[in-house]
Amino acid sequence: MRFFSLEGKLAGLLGATLIIACASTALFALWLPSAWYAAAATIVLLALPVLMLARATMQPLQSLLRALSGGVASYRDGDFSTSLAQTRRDEFGELIGAHNELGNVLREQRQNLLQRELLLDTMVQNSPTALLLIDPAEFVVYANLAARSLLNDGRAMNGLAFARLANECPAPLSAALIANQDGLFSVDLDGETETFHLAQKSFRLHGRNHRMYLIKRLTRELSRQEVLTWKKVIRVISHELNNSLAPISSLAHSGRELARKGEPERLAPVFDTIEERARHLHAFIAGYAEFARLPQPRIDGVAWAEFLAGLAQQYPFRLVGVVPTQPGRFDRVQIEQVLINLLKNAHESGGAADAVELALAPRANEVRVEVRDRGSGMNETVLANALLPFYSTKRSGTGLGLALAREIIEAHGGRIGLANREGGGLSVVLYLPMQ
Repeated sequence: MRFFSLEGKLAGLLGATLIIACASTALFALWLPSAWYAAAATIVLLALPVLMLARATMQPLQSLLRALSGGVASYRDGDFSTSLAQTRRDEFGELIGAHNELGNVLREQRQNLLQRELLLDTMVQNSPTALLLIDPAEFVVYANLAARSLLNDGRAMNGLAFARLANECPAPLSAALIANQDGLFSVDLDGETETFHLAQKSFRLHGRNHRMYLIKRLTRELSRQEVLTWKKVIRVISHELNNSLAPISSLAHSGRELARKGEPERLAPVFDTIEERARHLHAFIAGYAEFARLPQPRIDGVAWAEFLAGLAQQYPFRLVGVVPTQPGRFDRVQIEQVLINLLKNAHESGGAADAVELALAPRANEVRVEVRDRGSGMNETVLANALLPFYSTKRSGTGLGLALAREIIEAHGGRIGLANREGGGLSVVLYLPMQ
């Protein structure tokens, strides 16, 4: 037990009181006839001093407890600037030290948090992406500089009604904001057409639902990608045309020479080859035209059992999973075109024909359709580019099969993914909405 601890001080105080009481009782016993009288006189004599001593002893402790309570209340209210003078060397002194240390830690953390918030706000304010935060009452609570410039001519927007703000925007931007869904839109600004991407996100902030809008300008990126795409298209078309026009030109010259020499019986193979190259060019151009003018899907109810039976007649496969009893909701012709192309690729992948599988997995709001094979699969580079238009690893391929499949699936509101399978082979997964 330490002497300066609270326990030591209390023990010393009680010991001193006991010694004084015993001495007083012994002194009174010399004058009074009975020890009981001496004890009673001691109690009467020491009662008031003991009470005053107890009050004097507890008063600093009570003041300290009130100070600690006030400090904790300040921490609760977010005020970490208070600290207590540490003059005691007992347990209460240690408690004061812990209180002050906690305040120092909270102050440092708050300072770091403020610096991080300042850094984040600086980054958000200077971001080229317009950011808008809407509260549950549909009022703007935050807008960065890009949002002010795009939506309100650079003026502050906090407190503005979101509906009024959206109605005052150009029609495409207003429609995109009100539609409550992600997507691309174009707006005429300062005589030029600008393309934007709108993303929306709902989340809870301070226990209340908020909605955040992110509007990113994509004109420069889309222009760059458009130029790269046109270069790729021109390169592919030029290569394909040269591969066909060069032999056609050579054969035409050979045919002219044979006709001049009077050897018409040798012209038939020349004309056959020219016809074959012309037919190949026609099919090549038709593929590009089909990709360019893909119509919007005509959604209708499709019975899965009948639909799968028709697919199996063209390219056989082993069905995995349970056929949904609920009819699918998609464009039968387009989805059939996608699956026939995928099954054809699976049969041409180099794996066994009986290893080609089509797996179905109905979910709450979508159907997962997977075409699998046991071929050679794809390397990482091919996987990353397989869904891009005009990308093909086949010598006679146009690079439109998977790109067309992606276009059709996304037009249905679904998505497509590719992955290599363990043990070899490729898996192509389609997700089709049920509605």
